[in-house]
Amino acid sequence: MTANDDEATPGATQAAPGAAAAVETLEDARAELAATTLPLAVPEVREARQWIRESLAQLDDYVIPRYRSLDAPLLAVVGGSTGAGKSTLVNALIGYPVTRAGAIRPTTRQPILLHHPLDAGWFEGHRILPNLDRIRGTVSANPMPAHQAGAVPDAQAITSLVLVGHDRVPQGIALLDAPDVDSISDDNRRLAGQLLAAADLWVFVTTANRYADAVPWRLLLDAASRDITVAVVLDRVPAAAEDEVRTDLQAMLDRQGLADAKLFVIPESALDGLGMLPEESVIPLRQWLGALAANAAGRADVARRTLNGAVKAVSVRLEGIAGAAAAQDAAAHDLQAACVAEYGQALSRILEATKDGALLRGEVLARWQDFVGTGEFFRALEQNIGRMRDRVGAFFRGEPAPAVKVETAIETGLQAVILDEAANAAENVDRRWRADAAGRELLGSDDLSGTSEGFDAKAAAAIRSWQEGLMEMIRTQGQGKRTQARWLSFGVNGLGAALMVVVFSMTAGLSGLEIGIAGGTAVVGQKLLEAVFGEDAVRRLAQQARDDLHTQCQRLLDDERQRFLSRLEEANPGSGNNLTRHAKALRRLAGAA
Repeated sequence: MTANDDEATPGATQAAPGAAAAVETLEDARAELAATTLPLAVPEVREARQWIRESLAQLDDYVIPRYRSLDAPLLAVVGGSTGAGKSTLVNALIGYPVTRAGAIRPTTRQPILLHHPLDAGWFEGHRILPNLDRIRGTVSANPMPAHQAGAVPDAQAITSLVLVGHDRVPQGIALLDAPDVDSISDDNRRLAGQLLAAADLWVFVTTANRYADAVPWRLLLDAASRDITVAVVLDRVPAAAEDEVRTDLQAMLDRQGLADAKLFVIPESALDGLGMLPEESVIPLRQWLGALAANAAGRADVARRTLNGAVKAVSVRLEGIAGAAAAQDAAAHDLQAACVAEYGQALSRILEATKDGALLRGEVLARWQDFVGTGEFFRALEQNIGRMRDRVGAFFRGEPAPAVKVETAIETGLQAVILDEAANAAENVDRRWRADAAGRELLGSDDLSGTSEGFDAKAAAAIRSWQEGLMEMIRTQGQGKRTQARWLSFGVNGLGAALMVVVFSMTAGLSGLEIGIAGGTAVVGQKLLEAVFGEDAVRRLAQQARDDLHTQCQRLLDDERQRFLSRLEEANPGSGNNLTRHAKALRRLAGAA
């Protein structure tokens, strides 16, 4: 492997014409992708979340950096299965035991990037693989066996990339010894995938007895779909089986769309005292890499081909993510609609119960009859309300407590209705959400099937607030000179109780009253109010009271409903509306690359 002389200044950014526009397109797509959340448990959401992670990683680790510096050295990642001999191969290519090799697995515990010393500037920064710290490794002047070699001590967590400069690496290409793709370590497997996704070309190592394994072929098929330049190294091939194994593997590569992949065979041979392969066994691969490094046009073709495939792969994933985002929107809409519908029905039932006369039975009716009586007062009121006004006023002034008892009975009855309907709504929403995977995940182990803590007190306070507002309306309405004496004589609480009775007996707006309530309850309240304020004013008062009651009940149920809706808001499923547009832009970019 020899260095070439046509390299640009290491670390410089030599963007091709149009590259700046391409980078802008890619960064716009990346920003949209990073803002896309898929928090709801819809079908296939795990796969879509994985697509997001993979796409962001590939854009950050390879695609955008490569567009910004198309003339940077190629990165050749040496990958493969456990025990395939990757590190031994890298050492043989360099002619020096730089990386760790041995029987203990995993051997490659930390990725090592070998480069020509003049190419150091391209890799010391965070141009590629920006999430990995850089550690400068050194090569000992006294070689040690490969199983003891290693540029730096192992770390528990792989968060860094070891950089080793060596003049046996040709200028224009770098070799990265990656962890095993089927490592027993989850971290190693993830890192291996990340490094392969950041590569301009793969040197994929397998063995004569493992070349048909499923894991390597999944990665090779991925390489084929992305049009990555691949060199397949068939290691440890017995001399007697070389022709048969080579022919079989080549046929497999042809069938899977990898006919252009370079195939190199390394015969089975003994290692020397330093754990090194015979130098002649890797000469063909070393010469191929050296020729590629020395050919600026060839390197550019490899980079563009891989870049083009990577951009296409990201665009395909973007389309899939857009579909998943649409499914999120649909799921969120369904959950929200179920919640709104249940609490809307609860509100309707509460309001219906306040206007069909149901609340005027039982305790409320008893307290009202205690208040107005059913004998002489009622007969006199029917005969001549005006003539009896003074007697009625005296009755009210002398008996303030019964009016308050009516208010209390109404509060108790109305509170019971509100509590019951709010609890029914919560139970129904909880049941409907738990029947859906997305809703079930949002609720988790929390039990929202009943009303919130303290809701009974909130309901009581809301009813009292409504009653106080109703009393204030009566005071305001009675300020006129014509009516002031009348409403003062009847008392605010008495008139308020009468107005509540009228409100709770409305079956068809203000035009009809349910007269069938025992003792003509509604008629008494209606006539009493009309005697003080007049018919039109009573209509307005009753309508305003009903509107205010609707507002109070709506506010109570909205707060209860928000317990569910806030979980959707916190999840914040992104719409992903622009992902399809970005996917199309990346397809156009890949076609022009």
